[in-house]
Amino acid sequence: MDRIRIYNGMPATELGSDGWHKPWSGGNGGECVEALRLGDGRVALRQSTDPGGPALIYTHGEIKSFIEGAKAGAADFLLTAAPCGCGCGTDRRTA
Repeated sequence: MDRIRIYNGMPATELGSDGWHKPWSGGNGGECVEALRLGDGRVALRQSTDPGGPALIYTHGEIKSFIEGAKAGAADFLLTAAPCGCGCGTDRRTA
């Protein structure tokens, strides 16, 4: 891995198949985010259902800020239901 140019959006398969972890998952049918710690401290994320798809590359500081912010509730807005889009106000999760 040290000889390849690592960049945001690169095919995750170019980072190898070993070392990917599912640090969190739930009852979502196996659709999880997988993480890989890179040798220089950065972190790659990929979608478990598309392991050959793009990898998002984050610095240690970016991942640290995200995790600390999520723990503090800064990402809770991501858990609120989105409207169905038809204008009736129905929650997509309960429709």
